[in-house]
Amino acid sequence: MSSERLTGHALARLAFGNRASQVYLGLVAATAVFVAVDTLFVQHEDASFAGVWLFFLAAPSIFAFFMGGGLLGDAVAGSAPFLYLALVLSVLIQSTALGAFVRLLRDQPRASHPRQA
Repeated sequence: MSSERLTGHALARLAFGNRASQVYLGLVAATAVFVAVDTLFVQHEDASFAGVWLFFLAAPSIFAFFMGGGLLGDAVAGSAPFLYLALVLSVLIQSTALGAFVRLLRDQPRASHPRQA
């Protein structure tokens, strides 16, 4: 990966082009559907904490967005568009990092078996 330029196509392959990233993104999508159904169709006496699962899946990179939003002020950090954008970007960053990690593991040279030497 170090010799290859990180173009948009290469980043897209890291974020979406391997099984680990696809499983992670599928888990995030399934959780988002669960949160949407719980929010829209289920009546609760108290507040539902279903949305917390999305933030657990986006951790730890979402905390960097929260700190950056805190520097911009409470009006920005507390707004829904900022939270949704931070959530989506965090998931994409983590999917790309997961893809890079898988590629790093896949591209390492394998040790030959001692009996084959």
